[in-house]
Amino acid sequence: MDAFTAGLLQRIKATETDLTRARETGDDFLVDVEQEELDDLHRLAAEHGVEVGAVSA
Repeated sequence: MDAFTAGLLQRIKATETDLTRARETGDDFLVDVEQEELDDLHRLAAEHGVEVGAVSA
C-alpha cells in the first residue's frame, strides 16, 4: 500500500470516528461538516481506485 492510499484510508477512518462523535453529541452542524468531508474522501478514493469497503462501517 502506497502512502497516498494509507493516508486516505486513515483520513476516512478518522472522519468516520468524528462523524459518530458528532452524532452522539447531537451537534447537527458538525454532523453536516463531517458528512461532507466523508463524502469528499469517498469521492477521492473512487477517483483513484482505492477500495474503502473494509474501512467504512
